[in-house]
Amino acid sequence: MKSADDGAGVTSPAAGTESEYLQRRKLKRGAAGWILLAGLGVAYVISGDFAGWNLGLAQGGWGGLLIAFILMGVMYTCMVFGLAELSSTLPTAGAGYAFARRALGPLGGFATGIAVLIEYAVAPAAIATFIGGYIEALGLFGLTNSWPVYLATYVLFIAIHLRGVGEALKIMFAITAVAVVALIAAVIGLLPKFDPAKLFDIVPDGSAGSSAFLPMGVGGILAALVYGIWFFLAVEGVPLAAEESADPKRDMPRGIIVAVVILVVFGALMLVLVPGAAGSQAMSTSDNPLPEAIRIAYGGNTFLADFINYAGLAGLVASFFSIIYAYSRQLFALSRAGYLPKWLSLTGTRRTPYWALIVPGTIGFLLAAITQDGALLINIAVFGATVSYVLLNLSHIVLRIKEPELERGYRTPGGIATTSVALALSAVAVVATFVVDVYAASITAAIFAAAIAYYWFYSRHRIVAGSPDEEFARLALAEAELNK
Repeated sequence: MKSADDGAGVTSPAAGTESEYLQRRKLKRGAAGWILLAGLGVAYVISGDFAGWNLGLAQGGWGGLLIAFILMGVMYTCMVFGLAELSSTLPTAGAGYAFARRALGPLGGFATGIAVLIEYAVAPAAIATFIGGYIEALGLFGLTNSWPVYLATYVLFIAIHLRGVGEALKIMFAITAVAVVALIAAVIGLLPKFDPAKLFDIVPDGSAGSSAFLPMGVGGILAALVYGIWFFLAVEGVPLAAEESADPKRDMPRGIIVAVVILVVFGALMLVLVPGAAGSQAMSTSDNPLPEAIRIAYGGNTFLADFINYAGLAGLVASFFSIIYAYSRQLFALSRAGYLPKWLSLTGTRRTPYWALIVPGTIGFLLAAITQDGALLINIAVFGATVSYVLLNLSHIVLRIKEPELERGYRTPGGIATTSVALALSAVAVVATFVVDVYAASITAAIFAAAIAYYWFYSRHRIVAGSPDEEFARLALAEAELNK
């Protein structure tokens, strides 16, 4: 494709080719209303209720994880209000990248997009390891190594996404409904066995401020923040469906706010009832904490434990399935705008970005199969996420100051004060990733740095001005010039 430089490091398709370029990179519009979007937000995260969060008990004890959950719950709630405004104002598939692009310029937009992409490419790999753990706990297929599970999971669910977004979102919604039933069943089963003393059965380690409530001391709170995030990780991906929603200005705010409310409720219930019935010590190392908690609480295997084990797979699958959608749309948007190789944004006859689905899926499978370490992969994903949160909250604040008259379909309650709270907490969360796992954070930082170098030396000279995400930014520049 021939292109012309506009003089500002941005290229436009040559005359007569722009419509062809974008025609080969179109998504299906009108596939999701607010209920499906809320379901998508819950689906992104619901696996976090089934596994992963409990590893925070080993880092901070129940008290440390409780405080981490509250802090991260506040952070996500405040951030979601900001994202509701941003997604109703700039409804494109670029979502976080597009928001930061408008507020912070092309480098800020690319940095945000890459941070989000790291999160969404690695999170399914972590979830795949937990799916393997649930299947091994059921004794299915006689597996002693879960890599065939990882492969089958990636192949099956990428194939469904290739069929089309409408079909994928409806299947995802049904799987998520099964997972919600499993969580409700777990609440009903664990409630009669709840004993507050079991929350505090981890022996204090003697560190500064350690106690029965904070067995790892004050430092345990910071270490547990990563796992507090796991209760909510990826809900910010709802705006990635903007170009495929029916009415983004109305549906986006409603969908993402409803989703975060549901997630706060379920997260709180799991945090209290699972260790409260089975003990924090026992749950701190479990790969399948919900069914294991039922078995410990009732003294052996039960129908309820098996049901939650099977249905719990639905929760893990729902998040795995939906985050595949998220990484494909973020990669699609960055590629369509020229920040990443343009062939990655090609769409097929069903308007699905096939390379954007397959390439990160292949990388994710290899990560899961080689490491088979869910905790390591969680930490890598969380580092990418927290960096993006800093930039997303900053974007909301900057746009409110820089463009106060910009038409907004929804306005954040409390304005920049709300997202300032989220910004401060997300900065603390970035630091926490280094406290928990310097190795994982360093790997992610190295990938991030390599991506920034790619942008600086190569892709910033090849940005496609006519892409929808870039068009928002260019219109803003034109309006600013007219108002001078």
